[in-house]
Amino acid sequence: MTLAIFWLLNSGHNTPLILLLGLASISLVLAIVHRMDVVDHESQPIDLTRNFFSYHLWLIKEVIKANIIVVKHIWLGNKSISPTLRRIKTSQKTDMGKVIYANSITLTPGTVTIDLSDDEVLVHALLKKDIESLLAGEMDRRVSLLER
Repeated sequence: MTLAIFWLLNSGHNTPLILLLGLASISLVLAIVHRMDVVDHESQPIDLTRNFFSYHLWLIKEVIKANIIVVKHIWLGNKSISPTLRRIKTSQKTDMGKVIYANSITLTPGTVTIDLSDDEVLVHALLKKDIESLLAGEMDRRVSLLER
Protein backbone atom coordinates (compact mmCIF):
# COMPACT_ATOMS: atom_id res chain seq x y z
CA MET A 1 0.00 0.00 0.00
CA THR A 2 2.84 2.36 0.89
CA LEU A 3 4.57 1.77 -2.44
CA ALA A 4 1.32 2.34 -4.33
CA ILE A 5 0.75 5.67 -2.56
CA PHE A 6 4.40 6.66 -3.09
CA TRP A 7 4.13 5.88 -6.82
CA LEU A 8 0.86 7.81 -7.10
CA LEU A 9 2.31 10.88 -5.40
CA ASN A 10 5.44 10.87 -7.57
CA SER A 11 3.93 9.95 -10.93
CA GLY A 12 1.00 12.31 -11.07
CA HIS A 13 -0.91 9.74 -13.16
CA ASN A 14 -4.35 9.63 -11.61
CA THR A 15 -6.67 8.85 -14.48
CA PRO A 16 -9.32 6.22 -13.76
CA LEU A 17 -7.77 3.74 -16.22
CA ILE A 18 -4.28 3.96 -14.65
CA LEU A 19 -5.70 3.68 -11.13
CA LEU A 20 -7.80 0.64 -12.14
CA LEU A 21 -4.82 -1.07 -13.80
CA GLY A 22 -2.69 -0.37 -10.73
CA LEU A 23 -5.36 -1.80 -8.43
CA ALA A 24 -5.67 -4.87 -10.66
CA SER A 25 -1.92 -5.50 -10.68
CA ILE A 26 -1.67 -5.11 -6.90
CA SER A 27 -4.60 -7.49 -6.43
CA LEU A 28 -3.03 -10.03 -8.78
CA VAL A 29 0.29 -9.94 -6.93
CA LEU A 30 -1.45 -10.30 -3.56
CA ALA A 31 -3.48 -13.26 -4.85
CA ILE A 32 -0.34 -14.98 -6.19
CA VAL A 33 1.57 -14.37 -2.94
CA HIS A 34 -1.35 -15.69 -0.90
CA ARG A 35 -1.65 -18.76 -3.12
CA MET A 36 2.11 -19.42 -2.80
CA ASP A 37 1.71 -19.17 1.00
CA VAL A 38 4.91 -17.14 1.43
CA VAL A 39 3.55 -14.25 3.46
CA ASP A 40 5.39 -14.21 6.81
CA HIS A 41 7.13 -17.50 6.01
CA GLU A 42 9.84 -16.16 3.74
CA SER A 43 9.42 -12.44 4.20
CA GLN A 44 10.92 -10.32 6.95
CA PRO A 45 9.33 -11.15 10.32
CA ILE A 46 7.26 -8.27 11.62
CA ASP A 47 9.00 -8.36 15.01
CA LEU A 48 12.30 -7.30 13.41
CA THR A 49 10.89 -3.99 12.21
CA ARG A 50 10.79 -2.20 15.59
CA ASN A 51 14.49 -1.32 15.69
CA PHE A 52 15.22 -1.76 11.99
CA PHE A 53 15.17 1.95 11.12
CA SER A 54 17.70 2.95 13.79
CA TYR A 55 19.87 -0.04 12.85
CA HIS A 56 19.89 1.06 9.19
CA LEU A 57 20.93 4.60 10.15
CA TRP A 58 23.80 3.21 12.25
CA LEU A 59 24.83 0.82 9.45
CA ILE A 60 24.84 3.62 6.85
CA LYS A 61 27.11 5.67 9.13
CA GLU A 62 29.47 2.67 9.50
CA VAL A 63 29.52 2.06 5.73
CA ILE A 64 30.46 5.69 5.08
CA LYS A 65 33.25 5.59 7.68
CA ALA A 66 34.56 2.30 6.26
CA ASN A 67 34.53 3.71 2.71
CA ILE A 68 36.71 6.61 3.80
CA ILE A 69 39.15 4.26 5.54
CA VAL A 70 39.35 1.92 2.53
CA VAL A 71 40.01 4.82 0.14
CA LYS A 72 42.75 6.09 2.48
CA HIS A 73 44.45 2.68 2.48
CA ILE A 74 44.16 2.42 -1.30
CA TRP A 75 46.05 5.71 -1.57
CA LEU A 76 48.66 4.58 0.97
CA GLY A 77 49.35 1.36 -0.94
CA ASN A 78 49.85 -2.30 -0.12
CA LYS A 79 52.10 -1.73 2.88
CA SER A 80 49.26 -0.12 4.85
CA ILE A 81 46.89 -3.10 4.71
CA SER A 82 46.90 -6.19 6.91
CA PRO A 83 44.55 -8.80 5.38
CA THR A 84 43.09 -11.08 8.05
CA LEU A 85 40.84 -14.13 8.04
CA ARG A 86 39.06 -15.07 11.26
CA ARG A 87 36.05 -16.91 12.66
CA ILE A 88 33.82 -14.75 14.84
CA LYS A 89 31.10 -16.01 17.20
CA THR A 90 27.57 -14.72 16.70
CA SER A 91 25.02 -14.23 19.45
CA GLN A 92 21.92 -14.13 17.25
CA LYS A 93 19.23 -16.73 18.00
CA THR A 94 17.36 -16.76 14.68
CA ASP A 95 18.55 -17.57 11.18
CA MET A 96 17.27 -14.18 10.05
CA GLY A 97 19.42 -12.45 12.70
CA LYS A 98 22.51 -14.41 11.65
CA VAL A 99 21.95 -13.54 7.99
CA ILE A 100 21.45 -9.85 8.82
CA TYR A 101 24.72 -9.92 10.79
CA ALA A 102 26.64 -11.66 7.98
CA ASN A 103 25.21 -9.30 5.35
CA SER A 104 25.97 -6.25 7.49
CA ILE A 105 29.60 -7.34 7.71
CA THR A 106 29.75 -7.78 3.93
CA LEU A 107 28.06 -4.41 3.29
CA THR A 108 30.78 -2.67 5.28
CA PRO A 109 33.68 -1.95 2.89
CA GLY A 110 36.89 -3.79 3.69
CA THR A 111 35.14 -6.82 5.19
CA VAL A 112 33.51 -9.86 3.60
CA THR A 113 31.64 -12.71 5.23
CA ILE A 114 32.90 -15.87 3.57
CA ASP A 115 30.98 -18.50 5.52
CA LEU A 116 28.08 -18.59 7.96
CA SER A 117 27.72 -21.76 10.00
CA ASP A 118 25.77 -22.38 13.21
CA ASP A 119 27.01 -19.68 15.58
CA GLU A 120 30.08 -18.47 13.67
CA VAL A 121 30.94 -16.34 10.68
CA LEU A 122 34.19 -16.55 8.75
CA VAL A 123 35.26 -13.01 7.90
CA HIS A 124 37.99 -11.67 5.64
CA ALA A 125 39.07 -8.13 6.45
CA LEU A 126 41.38 -5.78 4.62
CA LEU A 127 42.65 -4.44 7.96
CA LYS A 128 43.27 -6.32 11.20
CA LYS A 129 41.57 -3.52 13.15
CA ASP A 130 38.30 -4.29 11.31
CA ILE A 131 38.37 -7.81 12.77
CA GLU A 132 39.14 -6.34 16.20
CA SER A 133 36.14 -4.01 15.94
CA LEU A 134 33.93 -6.98 15.05
CA LEU A 135 35.32 -8.88 18.03
CA ALA A 136 34.43 -5.89 20.22
CA GLY A 137 30.84 -6.82 19.38
CA GLU A 138 29.07 -3.53 18.60
CA MET A 139 27.55 -4.79 15.34
CA ASP A 140 26.69 -8.15 16.91
CA ARG A 141 24.94 -6.40 19.80
CA ARG A 142 22.94 -4.13 17.50
CA VAL A 143 21.79 -7.02 15.31
CA SER A 144 20.82 -9.00 18.42
CA LEU A 145 18.62 -6.05 19.47
CA LEU A 146 16.69 -6.49 16.22
CA GLU A 147 15.60 -9.95 17.35
CA ARG A 148 13.90 -8.71 20.54
